[in-house]
Amino acid sequence: CLLNITICYLLNTNAFLISSNNKLKSFSTKRFNNEFVSSYNRIQMSASQINLGIVGATGAVGEEILKVLEQRNFPLSSLHLYASSRSAGKIVNSSIYGELHLEEFSFNKVKKLDVLLLAVGGDFALEWAEKLADAGVLVIDNSSAFRRRVDIPLVIPEINIETARGKKLISNPNCTTAIALMALWPIHQKYKIKKAIISTYQAASGAGSPGMEELKEGIRASVNGEAIQHHVFAHPLPYNIIPHIDVFQPNGYTKEEMKVNWESKKIMDAPDLKVSCTSVRIPTLRAHSESITLETEEKINANDVRELLRNSPGVKVVDEPLNKLYPM
Repeated sequence: CLLNITICYLLNTNAFLISSNNKLKSFSTKRFNNEFVSSYNRIQMSASQINLGIVGATGAVGEEILKVLEQRNFPLSSLHLYASSRSAGKIVNSSIYGELHLEEFSFNKVKKLDVLLLAVGGDFALEWAEKLADAGVLVIDNSSAFRRRVDIPLVIPEINIETARGKKLISNPNCTTAIALMALWPIHQKYKIKKAIISTYQAASGAGSPGMEELKEGIRASVNGEAIQHHVFAHPLPYNIIPHIDVFQPNGYTKEEMKVNWESKKIMDAPDLKVSCTSVRIPTLRAHSESITLETEEKINANDVRELLRNSPGVKVVDEPLNKLYPM
């Protein structure tokens, strides 16, 4: 049985559009919902007693993490922001946590924390994550460094938080994998997904602050009749669509496309799942989108799927296309 799904990711809200036959439906997901709080409880930590740190706090992901903590009014004993030596000493004013001083990373300081969120590249994670975990810090890594390691859990809290129990190093999946599986997991549990054909349309934010700045500068240059320069992306991104994210692999897919394949199988514990992904970069600052066609083992009904998703943790159905209400 076939079902087509289109997914749009908006900042801290994962928004999805479902299409089946000739009917369009939509729903949205907030990953940092109450399930995230219960995840901490299930690994036997009290949020109000947590001393938490963010490495890469001045980057696009680090800034979003802080915003989410503020929006949730997430209770912490202390919050520490770590950045490069260039940014160390600067002050970040938080509406919830007050005046925060950016600190340069130091192993001796960070090893005293309870939880550390890594919003930096894989090289940094490979150098420090396991050392900090061995020192007793719960490390949650946003890079791809450990995602394929068999001994390290790759976690979406609403799906497989149990795999994190007793672990001190947890890997966070790629953004396109995470937003897709929030929709696919409930479907897989009931109907058993055999095959997923996925196309992703990914904003400049996927390349971090440098990517967003290159897009803005490129648009400015174009408007002024100047040559568009590009260093972050393979080609100029303004007014363009680039079918190239990360490096190409020997099989002809890019690494970004293969991440969705590898990570979906691991998180869903579905080694036989067939996934084909095509990823393109689009000229928007934020909001990733995905179109997914599924084949399931069990007979699937679109109306039943809509109801299933309405009752799934972290999923909100938004479905009034005639009133122009849909994810955006």
